[in-house]
Amino acid sequence: MENIEQYIVDAFTDRAFSGNPAAVCILDQWLPEETMGKIAQENNLSETAFAVKEGEAYHLRWMTPGGEIDLCGHATLATAFVLMNFVEPTLQAVTFTTLSGPLTVKKEGNRYEMAFPSYQLRPVPVTEAMEEAIGVRPLEAWMGRDLVCVLGEEKQVRTASPDLDRVAALEGLLLHITAPGGDCACVSRSFAPKLAVAEDPVCGSGHCHLAPLWAEKLGQNRLVARQVSRRGGTLYCRVEGARTYLAGQAVLFSKGVLFLEETP
Repeated sequence: MENIEQYIVDAFTDRAFSGNPAAVCILDQWLPEETMGKIAQENNLSETAFAVKEGEAYHLRWMTPGGEIDLCGHATLATAFVLMNFVEPTLQAVTFTTLSGPLTVKKEGNRYEMAFPSYQLRPVPVTEAMEEAIGVRPLEAWMGRDLVCVLGEEKQVRTASPDLDRVAALEGLLLHITAPGGDCACVSRSFAPKLAVAEDPVCGSGHCHLAPLWAEKLGQNRLVARQVSRRGGTLYCRVEGARTYLAGQAVLFSKGVLFLEETP
């Protein structure tokens, strides 16, 4: 029987029961891919992060209940939080090796700032399928890894009840709906039925689409973004060239032990 410590961290928030929960497993060596997938399915959170130290860096992988993903902000923040507070408490910065290249997280006061690659967006036509999926016709649509639909006002984002079967039929890995915010630069919500996640409470990789888009629209490279899911979360964004910097807070919700049968 192999015992593995697992942390549940609420990311992009300063209090429990909000932000985006991620499971974090710091491993001595990699588990079989099938096992990591089953752990992610059992947790049934939008992301379970697995990290193994390699030299001075950590190799980081993100698993959704529907499979591995190339970039995840909230689980990266959660992993850095665990490492800096419970595994190597003297760390003030950590570099991760990932499918999206090297990612660095720095501790800045009570926030953790992550440097991510920005997704390149191209405008795409607004379609009837988008309107039917969201329930309101977007003003604009943009495509990167994910589909971004710009709505007219914050209320439309907050009250939207997308048809997830129709969302799954749209192009793009995730769907983000967004609008200008009343007390912040922008608001958004993120839906990922293709990854077996109905709504991602706070999506860091989504803001590698949204922050560059709103930075260009507003003519400013620093902005505060609010994800207005039921749980909610706040991201402090900075766009510099081809990089998006996302900062936020995190809190520990729980720590437990996974009991796994040894594999032959």
